[in-house]
Amino acid sequence: METTAIAKQMIGFQKTVFDNSFNAMVVVQDQTERMINNFMTQLPWVTEENRSQLEETIQYTKKARGEFKNAIDEGYGRFEELFDNK
Repeated sequence: METTAIAKQMIGFQKTVFDNSFNAMVVVQDQTERMINNFMTQLPWVTEENRSQLEETIQYTKKARGEFKNAIDEGYGRFEELFDNK
């Protein structure tokens, strides 16, 4: 029983580390997005088409980031279920 508790604690620690790292990455990406958007609005040669392409890329990145987070959370959930069943 002790090994199960230790394994659950290790998985919990890894999930916490992942969540904190992921949240830090999100903050950096969001700040970079704001910086790029501010930069792009100040450049007269950047067309609206360029801005819309950039916005589309940013939205795709956010969607992929969310899907990645969901997949990781699902994996940790499966680990927790595995240890709860024992």
